[in-house]
Amino acid sequence: MAINIERRKFIAALGGTALAWPLAARAQQPEPMRRIGALSGVNADDAEGQADLAAFLQGLQQLGWTDGRNVHIDTRWGAGNAANIRKYAAELVALAPDVLLSTGSALGPLLEATRVVPIVFAVAPDPVGAGFVQSLSRPGGNATGFMMFEYGLSGKWLELLKEIAPGVTRAAILRDTSIAAGIGQFAIIQSVTPSTGVDVTPIDVRDAAEIERAVTRPSRSPLMAA
Repeated sequence: MAINIERRKFIAALGGTALAWPLAARAQQPEPMRRIGALSGVNADDAEGQADLAAFLQGLQQLGWTDGRNVHIDTRWGAGNAANIRKYAAELVALAPDVLLSTGSALGPLLEATRVVPIVFAVAPDPVGAGFVQSLSRPGGNATGFMMFEYGLSGKWLELLKEIAPGVTRAAILRDTSIAAGIGQFAIIQSVTPSTGVDVTPIDVRDAAEIERAVTRPSRSPLMAA
């Protein structure tokens, strides 16, 4: 009843000419244009990055959101350059988007640029350990999303290596020390060394000379890269 009363008041306010309008024209309302900022840490021509973007657009369409019709998507590609990623993060925030999408190494710079705009991240290696969210069950702040994998899997890698090559007693763990997630991963790997009987040695992948020295170092037992 209240709806009908309000409708009559609305029609009366418009005047008699409104009664001649086609019903469809009166009911038609322009759809609000939402804005999404998407920042990826990889190159624009990266095949996996493009596949991720295509899947994102497809998912939006399935939910009724089409780029250019009712949502505008601003995309930036950091190309693995930390300075570019920070610059693009600031650019996207300045565009006042409704939400930000983060992939790859873009989450940290986006959180530095804003603590207000909602951020959805994909495949973050360790969002809790990196300080991006408070916990997996209660992220808090303005960021939420999906982690890459559960840390316990890191220990399974060493166990699987031992199953494949039972005689192995030493293994090199190639890691990038600039990625915070690597610290947690190596800690888990170390925790399973007593049960596997394999000693592990971390090697920085950014130092080619260190890799060569570790692999060619004289030893009674072979060193396998994990």
